[in-house]
Amino acid sequence: MVAIDVTGRGRELIAGRVPFVEATVVRAQVPASVRPGDGAIVLQDGSIEGFVGGQCAQGSVREAALGAIRDRRSVLLRVLPGEGEPFPETPGAHVVVNPCLSGGALEIFLRPRLPDPVVGVVGDSPIVSALREMAPPLGFVVESGSGTEVVAGATAVVVASHGGDEAAVIRSALDAGVGFVGLVASRRRGAAVLDSLELDHCQRGRVHAPVGLGIGASTPPEIALSILAQLVQEVRVNGLGAPEEPASQESTAPGTVVDPVCGMTVTVGTTTPHLEIDGQDVWFCCPGCRDRKAAEG
Repeated sequence: MVAIDVTGRGRELIAGRVPFVEATVVRAQVPASVRPGDGAIVLQDGSIEGFVGGQCAQGSVREAALGAIRDRRSVLLRVLPGEGEPFPETPGAHVVVNPCLSGGALEIFLRPRLPDPVVGVVGDSPIVSALREMAPPLGFVVESGSGTEVVAGATAVVVASHGGDEAAVIRSALDAGVGFVGLVASRRRGAAVLDSLELDHCQRGRVHAPVGLGIGASTPPEIALSILAQLVQEVRVNGLGAPEEPASQESTAPGTVVDPVCGMTVTVGTTTPHLEIDGQDVWFCCPGCRDRKAAEG
């Protein structure tokens, strides 16, 4: 396995707004094949760049890393070759028993590195100017849509045009799968705009009119603050994320299967060992389990 510059590669992925997990070995017991400080990048398709252990360890790291991306939380993963000393399952810590591990427990810290949420704005007003100024320190990227088109991949859309074809923008955002659509308007005008759209209950729950937490805001900076506070709440408390891309027949998103030899849960990727048995693909945690199955005939 060729070593990579994890820090440099991470910068490239962050610049390209690509989600990944930074995996760092923090403890390795002899005879483990890695040392503390070894690291790797785990991408959303399950591929691993770098080295955090052999095939067996990689399977456990891959599965835990994809869970860290999904949950948006760091985790300390302990991989044991068998039943070992107690290591509590607590928030932030996870244990797997990997029966095919050659020996030596591993502790690997998995840190998800996710792109900052994009807030697509429509309109050019003092509120939008305040949003642009206040959003970056809170971890949001503000980008402007064009006409009634919303910013691709936006986590949230805020309509602050104070008129115009607001209904068309809201409809476009909902059709794009945006989970949070905010309209800057009075309660009465906001209700009128939404009534014109004939939204179902689910769609109506994604639209916030007027947008922003009720903090008594009146000036543009205060309104921007109330909007950002609501967005922080939606992301941190309610798990708001960017729309998922529609699946295609060529999708390479990894799934999970059970290794028929050792019983481990395996996340299937492009390098996962497998055999074709009676016309069916069967995946394994490592080449050893694959070869053992092949020897059985």
